[in-house]
Amino acid sequence: MTAPVNDQTAEAIDSLLRDAGVTHQRGLIRRIMAAALGLATDGASRLDLKISASALEEMRQAFALFAPYTGVRKASIFGSARTKPGDLLYTAAEESARALAEDNWMVVTGAGPGIMEAAALGAGVERSLGVSIRLPFEEEPNAFVAHEAHHVAMKYFFTRKLMLVKESSAFICLPGGFGTMDETFELLTLQQTGKMVPVPIVLLDRPGGSYWAGFRDFVVDELEGGGYVTAGDLDRVLITDSADAAVEHVHAFWSNYTDLRWFPTDVPGERDALLLYTRVAPTDAQLADLNERFGYMLDSGAITLADPYPEEGSENAEFARVRLVPRPHAIGELYRLIWALNELPETDPTGPVGEGR
Repeated sequence: MTAPVNDQTAEAIDSLLRDAGVTHQRGLIRRIMAAALGLATDGASRLDLKISASALEEMRQAFALFAPYTGVRKASIFGSARTKPGDLLYTAAEESARALAEDNWMVVTGAGPGIMEAAALGAGVERSLGVSIRLPFEEEPNAFVAHEAHHVAMKYFFTRKLMLVKESSAFICLPGGFGTMDETFELLTLQQTGKMVPVPIVLLDRPGGSYWAGFRDFVVDELEGGGYVTAGDLDRVLITDSADAAVEHVHAFWSNYTDLRWFPTDVPGERDALLLYTRVAPTDAQLADLNERFGYMLDSGAITLADPYPEEGSENAEFARVRLVPRPHAIGELYRLIWALNELPETDPTGPVGEGR
């Protein structure tokens, strides 16, 4: 909730913004300043104020770290800090990161040892970004992300997890402890609830390993079996023991589909329309098939091709637009439609995607 401010305070904020030379996104900056003043007038405790100040300061630093790489696709790699060099999991993380970096991706890690170090080693210094957590018993950031231009340290896990998730277009999770499971379950929660755009998620194990197979059994037997999640919710991930398969899965997800945007419709009372951008436009026959297979996802109308919206300007001009008006509860299943678009016969799975595939 935006903190209410009186006219005099609002003018003081505007005056301060003018004096500071702020001309971009002034409305949002006003909201941030009004919220800070609201904390003061609410009588927030010192602890609450310290949490708020530290979180905002850390996010500012992290946003600045990622800003130079806005146009580059990134993959976050999670896993145990205790995995040693020479372990097959260490090798798998290193190989996956190297393959992504060779295809112009950046690799984002928690900046620590173990799997995080392996991924940073594979990607190389110039292709690695690290978001570490300050703990009294943790090792220093690994050498591949220790330079300030590629690393930021966070006090709070919630701000760290935000940055490990916010910027990435793919996730590869290797076996680990509570932290790895926390990150993996948060990913699945964000995807299931539609609070995050669809992205590929790979659960990568050592050859013949049982870690993610056991995880799958737990989800199916206990979560699905107990009715706590919908059957098939784990379909959104690939479980594999092959680094090559992990990277191929990431590339395949972005082979035809490239992005999505929401736009208001012209029909009173109708929900916003969703545009899925693709390199290859589905044919009429393929659209008919998509409607037959995914019509249950629609709130109204049909899956169609759309012309560019005026609000887009020249953005995404080279891509086709697949339009639909989905039901709210179907948002978490968009990945199924995206994979169907990626599997169209005309799709070239080796085609480029801007700075990455």
